Amino acid sequence: MAAAMSVSAVVPPMAALARARTLICVPATARAPREMVAEVAAAAALGADLAELRLDRLAGFAPRRDLPALLAKPRTLPALVTYRPKWEGGEYEGEDEPRFEALQLAMELGAEYVDIELKVADKFMKFMSGKKPETCKLIVSSHNYDNTPSAEELGRLLAQIQATGADIVKIATTATEIVDVSRMFQILVHCQEKQVPIIGLVMNSRGFISRVLCPKFGGYLTFGSLEKGKESAPAQPTAADLINVYNIRQICPDTKVFGIIGNPVGHSKSPILHNEAFRSVGLNAVYVPFLVDDLAKFLQTYSSPDFAGFSCTIPHKEAAVRCCDEVDPIARDIGAVNTIIRKPNGKLVGFNTDYVGAISAIEDGIRATQSMYSTTSPLAGRLFVVIGAGGAGKALAYGAKEKGARVVIANRTFARAQELGNLIGGPALTLAELENYHPEEGMILANTTAIGMHPNVNETPLSKQALKSYAVVFDAVYTPKETRLLKEAAECGATVVSGLEMFIRQAMGQFEHFTGMPVVDGKFRALANSLDNPSTMKGNGSAAPKPRL
Repeated sequence: MAAAMSVSAVVPPMAALARARTLICVPATARAPREMVAEVAAAAALGADLAELRLDRLAGFAPRRDLPALLAKPRTLPALVTYRPKWEGGEYEGEDEPRFEALQLAMELGAEYVDIELKVADKFMKFMSGKKPETCKLIVSSHNYDNTPSAEELGRLLAQIQATGADIVKIATTATEIVDVSRMFQILVHCQEKQVPIIGLVMNSRGFISRVLCPKFGGYLTFGSLEKGKESAPAQPTAADLINVYNIRQICPDTKVFGIIGNPVGHSKSPILHNEAFRSVGLNAVYVPFLVDDLAKFLQTYSSPDFAGFSCTIPHKEAAVRCCDEVDPIARDIGAVNTIIRKPNGKLVGFNTDYVGAISAIEDGIRATQSMYSTTSPLAGRLFVVIGAGGAGKALAYGAKEKGARVVIANRTFARAQELGNLIGGPALTLAELENYHPEEGMILANTTAIGMHPNVNETPLSKQALKSYAVVFDAVYTPKETRLLKEAAECGATVVSGLEMFIRQAMGQFEHFTGMPVVDGKFRALANSLDNPSTMKGNGSAAPKPRL
């Protein structure tokens, strides 16, 4: 197999649509057989297709005593039996033969799938001596916990696993950067074309997309944990999120892929909101988190038109300006892009919806405290202090200046503050200087940094004492919704505006760019109100109907 430079050559053709859907497998990892049976029942209730019985997780496991109970019929789900040795990432530390005997017994008791590691597959085949029941599929697996090999090496590994007589190939690797996943997608598509059943997954957060997008590229199954804390591999999503947030049952070869590019990105609520919005209008699309280190390399690798649009967050908003073929004039003036659209011809176009989202949220927050409405912006003439000089800081500074505010930039690194201050014609301060900055009453403060974002919820960019100088305080951080900064500002008597408002409003602008469809504010906001409880968003229409945008 030749190496692929990008996913543009890997997206499956429409002719590949006629295939079995990707299964959802929930690992049962309990320490006692009775608890493991209960986990299987819970997985069935979630809507899983099969359960993986991790025998190596059981304390004091005795095959002839425990397997009949674990595999008793009728079962709530088909069983994939795995007895993983420590040398392959499991917990079993004994000799091979007792393990082989347990797996053979599982087959005899009716297990639908059994997993054996490539390193001992030939030895296991000799042990079985052709006694494998026809009703049981043998998965031969290889796990690489260090990296993802080249496409050529993966191709050779695939051939090696096939040569063992495997019914299903399983290859799990580790991502050192998100572009590694493209090579796994290439292998999946190759196997789909050759009609070779394969489980191909890439572990850790940079490989997360492999677990969600595998139906698009022909993966046989993906794993989803029963709940957070019960993962059997790094960065494994929950089965509930696969079904309810990512709508994985509907993902197919022609599904369009959107997502949020950032580092970090795991905190983002964007996948919950955008996937529900796509579902509400019947769009065949999925929105995923992309943990990206090198933006240019990511965009070059995932260059297929099927990777149709991206949200950009910290730290890539400024780099996105340079990576786009075309940039909206306002985004270029701001110097930051938070929305990228890929045209059918492959050209990347950048926009900025941050400045409208944040400024309108602050304006409405102020107007809500005023008895009379004015067409003049409540920011006009006010002293507007922006903390942060990155992409979001640039958007807020630009928007506030456009509304007639007198903008001041404060940043931990003074040179960055000075650079942005010079661009917008305002003074620059360090955060230390901001502590004693009080030239007038009624000032507005806008934090655009990640200070105070989960998990660092006890951090704040400015002391409570200094907050007494401000009449209005806005925080772009929305996880948590009430940051320490906002809580202390409210205690000082300031009007506070949550970053959730900015998030919702900028997302509305992004949705219009992604889909070409107009957004009805109230209906989009109703979807956003579900953010704190994504488990209520049931896939496949099984929940109460959501408002259509």
